Amino acid sequence: MVEIKGAVSRRTMLGAMALSATATAVPPTAEAAPQVRPDLLYVGTWNGGQVYGVRFDPVQGTLTSIGSVAQVSSGWVTAHPDRPVLYVGSQLDGGIVTVLDIDRTTGALTQTGETSTDGGGTAGGGLSYLGVDRSSDTLLVANFEAGLAVSLPIRGNGTLGTPVSVVADTGSGPSPRQSGPHPHEVVVAPGRRHALVPDFGADRVFVHGFDGTTGALSSGEGGPGAYATDAGAGPRRLVFHPDGRKAYLLTELTAELQLLDWDGRSGELTRRQSLAIDSPGFTGTKSGAELAISRDGRFVYASSRGENTLVVYAVERRTGLLTLQQRIPSGGLKPWSFTVHPSGRWLFVANEASSTVDVFAVDLRSGLLTGTGNSLAIPNPDCITVCAR
Repeated sequence: MVEIKGAVSRRTMLGAMALSATATAVPPTAEAAPQVRPDLLYVGTWNGGQVYGVRFDPVQGTLTSIGSVAQVSSGWVTAHPDRPVLYVGSQLDGGIVTVLDIDRTTGALTQTGETSTDGGGTAGGGLSYLGVDRSSDTLLVANFEAGLAVSLPIRGNGTLGTPVSVVADTGSGPSPRQSGPHPHEVVVAPGRRHALVPDFGADRVFVHGFDGTTGALSSGEGGPGAYATDAGAGPRRLVFHPDGRKAYLLTELTAELQLLDWDGRSGELTRRQSLAIDSPGFTGTKSGAELAISRDGRFVYASSRGENTLVVYAVERRTGLLTLQQRIPSGGLKPWSFTVHPSGRWLFVANEASSTVDVFAVDLRSGLLTGTGNSLAIPNPDCITVCAR
């Protein structure tokens, strides 16, 4: 029995009793779950004419559909890294980029503008890549169909100005799909003096000068040092190692991953290693698709649309040479692209042919992937981007 000294009001006693009852109802070891705001993901659809919104719980790794949030041709989507703005690259003639403001609360999109990447012409407009260069506030665009690499200035409100540069390279390859140049990506090199364009049609990685202030690409065939792949390789994606001295190139038609030395002064690439991303017994059609490197440069990730797999490589610290760590099913068919969550802990796969977006957990120490079983049905997804918080 605890002795209570002094007068205690009826209200105080009732409050104490209520507090005691509440405390008794909660287990002693229970802690309140952290309130984490979901991330917003946007998913483009191959020949679907829509963009879908998704909420992602970065603690549980779960996806919740918002549904279709824009009726627009969406061959590629990318969110501005700092502003609530989404850029959508179309598959229509003229190479149109649509600009949409993001409501971070609801995920809704509001169109604020659109810009042509070929001067308003009628050239094919299948855009295969959009990327924001943060320092110059420039949108870099690969117009696959028209054979153009384009840079568009980003205004203060996130809308786009007219192109500051449009670069057309030349070349072809032995495949029927390589009748002319088809740039697949535009990547600013470390040092910000060059921009590299893996060109699927020309079997080249074109190296152009880059103005780090205006975002302009220099014209001129080949630039300071075009790198030639084997004939019929179809270069698709390229990433630089954080040390700035190495790059990794993924080819589509031969599904090879190459380690390249990079000379930032001369703008030259030199091959040091080449690995097939498919298993030795694979006899189907090869189709390398997406490529990424971990922020610490210890692991490289690739996807194969031919074998429907994700492949993980360890990077040797001193040499940059790759060693196969894991080959795992992508969770669906035709992993068209994948996106690594900003935390590095999750990887989202756009399985286009099976119409699913699938979530994989990433082990930050080993680099290995684990399927979470978390999946969302979206018609023919081809690209996923994460909106900045």
